[in-house]
Amino acid sequence: MLLIILALITLFFCLDLGRYLTLESLKANRDSLLRFYAAHRSATILGFILVYVLQTALSLPGATVLSLAAGAVFGAIQATIYVNIGATLGATVAFLLARYLLRDPLQRRFETRLERINSELEKAGFNYLLFLRLVPIFPFFLINLAAGMTTMPLRTFFWGTLIGIIPGSFVYCNAGASLAAINRIGEIASPRALGSFVLLGLFAIVPAFYKKLKRKKRVSG
Repeated sequence: MLLIILALITLFFCLDLGRYLTLESLKANRDSLLRFYAAHRSATILGFILVYVLQTALSLPGATVLSLAAGAVFGAIQATIYVNIGATLGATVAFLLARYLLRDPLQRRFETRLERINSELEKAGFNYLLFLRLVPIFPFFLINLAAGMTTMPLRTFFWGTLIGIIPGSFVYCNAGASLAAINRIGEIASPRALGSFVLLGLFAIVPAFYKKLKRKKRVSG
């Protein structure tokens, strides 16, 4: 399995498929994508979701451009739904690959150090994951792999990802719906939008810290 994954990643870079996942390429091919979507609606939707799943599962670059493309072709609301489905399924695949290929050796080697992390995740794993999904501190793919190497339940990871990526997905899909106005990808996430994500993330993490504080008081009391 690991060899297949490495082969697919190598193939992506050897064929230079990343050249299609740029803002310039998207703008140049938007009309062609719209024509194809008009003629093959179901195939376009399913094909897009499959591509997003593969991109996310293999931790390849290009997620931002794919989200912009979805917004440009499907419109902001529909695109957010399709991106959310593809990203969540892809992240879940990456999570499972990390869990079954990497977790056991890591747990054996760093059992003592990981014991505290696993204990915290058992108590408030959903809150921590929701915070990480809402606040773009760490790369998306890194969270997928790191979570897979802990004892976080699959259902917690799935629902935390599904819910946590909705705001970010909408921002990029909505921007894609107005593709002509975008000159650089960096200008999409404004300080105001990032501040909103941080605020949402704080709402997600506060309950976990509150419960932790109560436990400490109970133990000290």
